[in-house]
Amino acid sequence: MRGPDVPAKSLDARALAALAANPGCARRAVLDGAGVDKARLATALGAPSGFGQSQFALTRGNAFEARVKADGGAELLRLVHARLDPGAAVPEGAAVPDLTAQGPEGRTARTALALREAVRSGGWTLLDHPMLALDVAGSPAFLEPDAVVVHPDGGWSVVEIKSFPMVDGSADPAKVGAAARQAAVYVLALEEVAARLEPAPRVHHRVLLVCPRDFSNLAAGCAVDIRKQRAVTARQLARLTRIEELAGALPEGTCFAPDRPAEELTAAVEAVPATYAPECLSACELAFHCRERARAAGAVTRLGRPLRAELGGLATVGEVLAAARGESGDPDDPVVAALRRAAALRAEALREAAEAAEALRDAGEASAPAAADRTVVTACP
Repeated sequence: MRGPDVPAKSLDARALAALAANPGCARRAVLDGAGVDKARLATALGAPSGFGQSQFALTRGNAFEARVKADGGAELLRLVHARLDPGAAVPEGAAVPDLTAQGPEGRTARTALALREAVRSGGWTLLDHPMLALDVAGSPAFLEPDAVVVHPDGGWSVVEIKSFPMVDGSADPAKVGAAARQAAVYVLALEEVAARLEPAPRVHHRVLLVCPRDFSNLAAGCAVDIRKQRAVTARQLARLTRIEELAGALPEGTCFAPDRPAEELTAAVEAVPATYAPECLSACELAFHCRERARAAGAVTRLGRPLRAELGGLATVGEVLAAARGESGDPDDPVVAALRRAAALRAEALREAAEAAEALRDAGEASAPAAADRTVVTACP
């Protein structure tokens, strides 16, 4: 599906988190399951992606992360103790094992060994950029969280370090949600490692989010419960393992190789249904292409998922306007009735505004001669 000579695009935690953010998009499920490079595909379709972090944001994030992990991760461990495990012994020091190995498979094995040894040691252990593997559609996806902390009781916690600020103890909800979905992917991968140990260590479903405090370089942390995000991601991964069912519904010979003509690529992409939403602009490389198609089709999903949910079976802007004007739709349908009531209120408000404007205009014209007379008298005493 991606072309005979095109290497597979490996999935990372951001890609898997984006799947959880838009669970109804079959197009993304098929393309990610087939390992298609969506950025190259979007460019070949004539709608290049603007998705991704700027170099400035990456540099700032790396500098902040290095500051948080300095001195053996003392500040990071302090936040983990304060936010996730205040009943444990105060971390006066922690083991920081060397996780270097050859290739992602070697680093994954070295991480699993370090986790096993950390559980046996019974103290605080900080794993800096460990490598985890998660089975996705029958092939491993290698993931690299910012940090994993092993508690003295043997429990494991994921730490996400972000460069967006935490002002007065709270951060942008959309960015926190994206970080929670990404952390949920790491938690699922850690659970697979824990399942191979006896007894299985506890993988905490509360992760630590570390951000700059009030636009400074000081670190602030908060605990984020990711149980909901974990459940959604697990369902999406289970759906990906049945990718052959989605692919089986495609026309014979469907191929997404970026060297194909634009017409063939467009037909191949359009053969897979998409569920576009404005949130896709910050999570998917094909967002611009899907937005153009949604606009051309008049789909209400381009106005946001909450509005789409409120409109029930009305899927296009044309259907919504026709229902509001009374040209179609069941009057007993609550959605249709609400639309017609809103249209009536709008028409009434516009009519009253027009009448008020007309009255003001008439009043202005009537007072104009008197004002002119007063001006003359004043000018000629």
